[in-house]
Formats: sequence, structure tokens, C-alpha cells
Amino acid sequence: MKNLILFAFALLAAVGNALFAMGQRKASAGGHTLVVVALAAAVCVVLTVSAILITGGSGQLVSGLRDNTAWILVSGIGLFLTYLGFNLLYSRFGATSYAYYAVVSIVTTSMVVGVLILKERVNIYHGLAGAAALLTVILYSVGNRRL
Repeated sequence: MKNLILFAFALLAAVGNALFAMGQRKASAGGHTLVVVALAAAVCVVLTVSAILITGGSGQLVSGLRDNTAWILVSGIGLFLTYLGFNLLYSRFGATSYAYYAVVSIVTTSMVVGVLILKERVNIYHGLAGAAALLTVILYSVGNRRL
């Protein structure tokens, strides 16, 4: 059951990313594409605040702000860099460039943040998955050269 929930959450995030990629790619035809990013972020804020209110989490809003100011700033900067990176990737190289991001993200998030900074446990299968991800980028790069 735990793996099914894990998959469902990952699928939710993947669908969101796919929608973001499609929006970025379709919007890149004209105008300043960072305007699309800014307005998409504004929509995200409205939806997130709505979710807080719907789920009854508004009572913890003030304490959450007070206790997590530094992490809110770190996360906000990270979200900006993610949005900016996605915008540059998708508007200049297309949605298929996501393969590069995915592997770099596995290294930076899973290995650097998860293992090195947060000391989360991993095993040989996680290492093999990382190697397979690296192989994905190599194969993707070879495929790009053959187009």
C-alpha cells in the first residue's frame, strides 16, 4: 500500500510537471516567456492558499510563517530557479529536454540533498537506479545527435 501511495504522489507531481512543460512550450511562441512563469506562479499561489483553506490548515498559517521563514525563503528561491530553468529548457529545447533535468535532479535532490545533507538511507538499488538514470542521459544525447 505504501508503494501505491508513493506512486500516486509521484504521478500527481509528474502530471503537474507535464502541464507546466506544455504551458511553457506552447507559450514560448511569442512574448516574454517569463511573464508566463510569473503568472503561472501567481495561479499556483492562489490554488495553494485555497487548498490550505479547504483542508483547514489556516490555523497553523501564522505559526508556520514564523517558524519557517528561512526555509520559506530557501524554498522560494529554489522554486524560482526551477521555474526559470524549466522556462529556459522548454522554450529553447522543447519538452523532451526534460530527460536532462530529470537525471540532474536525481543527482542534486536524491543524492546531494537526500543522502549527503539530510543523511537519508539508500541501498544498492538506489545506486543502480542512479546509474540507470545516467545511462538515460547518455542514450538521450546520442539520440539527439542522430536527429
